[in-house]
Amino acid sequence: MANNFRMIAKTLYGFESILAKELLDLGAMEIKEGNRMVSFVGDKGFMYKANLCLRTAIKILKPYESFKANSEQELYDNIKRLPWEKFLDVKGSLAIDSAVHSDIFTHSQYVALKTKDAIVDRFREKFGERPDVDLDFPDLRINIHIENNFCNVSIDSSGDSLHKRGYRTATNIAPINEVLAAGMLIMSGWDGQCDFLDPMCGSGTIPIEAAMIACNIPPNLNRKEFAFEKWSDWDEDLYEKIEESALKKVRDFHFKIKGYDKAPSAVMKAKDNVKNANLSDFIEIQQKSFFESEKENEGYLHMLFNPPYGERLEIDIEEFYGKIGDTLKQNYPGTHAWFIATNFDAIKSVGLRASRKIKLYNGPLEGRLLKYVLYEGSKKKSKQENN
Repeated sequence: MANNFRMIAKTLYGFESILAKELLDLGAMEIKEGNRMVSFVGDKGFMYKANLCLRTAIKILKPYESFKANSEQELYDNIKRLPWEKFLDVKGSLAIDSAVHSDIFTHSQYVALKTKDAIVDRFREKFGERPDVDLDFPDLRINIHIENNFCNVSIDSSGDSLHKRGYRTATNIAPINEVLAAGMLIMSGWDGQCDFLDPMCGSGTIPIEAAMIACNIPPNLNRKEFAFEKWSDWDEDLYEKIEESALKKVRDFHFKIKGYDKAPSAVMKAKDNVKNANLSDFIEIQQKSFFESEKENEGYLHMLFNPPYGERLEIDIEEFYGKIGDTLKQNYPGTHAWFIATNFDAIKSVGLRASRKIKLYNGPLEGRLLKYVLYEGSKKKSKQENN
């Protein structure tokens, strides 16, 4: 217990309870949900495991110091007094990420700049030289979060956002964030116990995340590196044991996962990404228009997709979403179909009643994750058979 410490897992809006459940299942202690974050307690090994295994986390932060700052000078002085040489060599490199919600501090980049100045001034005064700034591959990534006049300083154990799984080398015009894809799959109840279809798969993110959930594969297995690998207490043997233990929990999958896209370029990219994720045995990508497709399997089908919104891809929204509704209604009986939409007029054009609507954000766009239940035969008959 003496080696345990509190950490913060950052996530997307609406995923807090999913992330809390993931942490509980992994073995975290003292789990507390917040706004787009969940705090928890664990040791260094658990920090490694959280980065490797959490599907809906964007960052794992290790809180370092908290203080009040009512001016830029107070922020500078408080940052400068901290012994940064414990974490960073004078010949090393650093990067600062900052988020501010404050009347005193109104510009996050300026806060990052003042923080950097305070740290390098400390090094220059103590050692006569200073570390460099490296925004891409720093030895130490620091996170500053200011709420009104309260400043939280954390060390970022993840580095690049955890949505960057490492398998996606090719993308299309509007690729979906991997964490968003995984969270929607979990919200939809996807557990790998039936066939799955993404009928507008783009570069293949949703089918890949679906396969990793179905097989219980750690989502960040393909990442090239985490920030904690550059820390002075990095324990490679411990990390390898944790990775080995996680891989022992991988399970078989006995159904089919398919992705369709009408664009040959998208199909090529999706196939490359599936191959990069080592999931070619589980996922089949086909060049096919959803509007010319029909359900291929006999039993229940789980469908989840991210149709275009008309933001970056020019389409006739009303006609396009009307065709989604018609295709689902006519060609996909016995299906639970989920998709995310940010155009609320488009939702009206579907012509089906959604049984669930969940508020989510796709980047800056507010949207709804919608569920449509398509029955075999008549709805009344299906309900009677299920009772």
